[in-house]
Amino acid sequence: MLVDSYILPECIARPGSFGGLMALYEANYIKLNQLAAGLHHCADNQVSYVRDDYELYLRIEKRSKYTCDLRLTYQFDEPEGLIADPDLVARVYFDARMAEVKGWIDSHRHELLRSLSRQYGHELGHCWSRNIMLSKWLDYLIDRGHAFSSRPV
Repeated sequence: MLVDSYILPECIARPGSFGGLMALYEANYIKLNQLAAGLHHCADNQVSYVRDDYELYLRIEKRSKYTCDLRLTYQFDEPEGLIADPDLVARVYFDARMAEVKGWIDSHRHELLRSLSRQYGHELGHCWSRNIMLSKWLDYLIDRGHAFSSRPV
């Protein structure tokens, strides 16, 4: 397993800083590639099944030569219908080897996620909270054994 502590930054980056955010984008890229090796060429819709966890859905929403936008989520069957939570949209930059969260569900079902979304009031803070959440969730998913096929499109 690859963890954040194995990533050696080229400079000192403080948490909450722009430089630190760029290092977080790089770490998220590495983790996403661990979860979905061959992301540049993988199928547009995939599901990962592991024992004792929910099904994890990966959908490529837009793809170009240098980027792709993907949605990563669990889906819960609730009385009001299927609920995606957390519902993250990330943009992956293949040339820069970075991944950033572009969208995050606005009303979370879990109190911890609601408090994180309220905690930061400015744009840099929002970017930090969304990407820290992605980083922690990717750690969890990889630890649980989730993985997506790298079969070509």
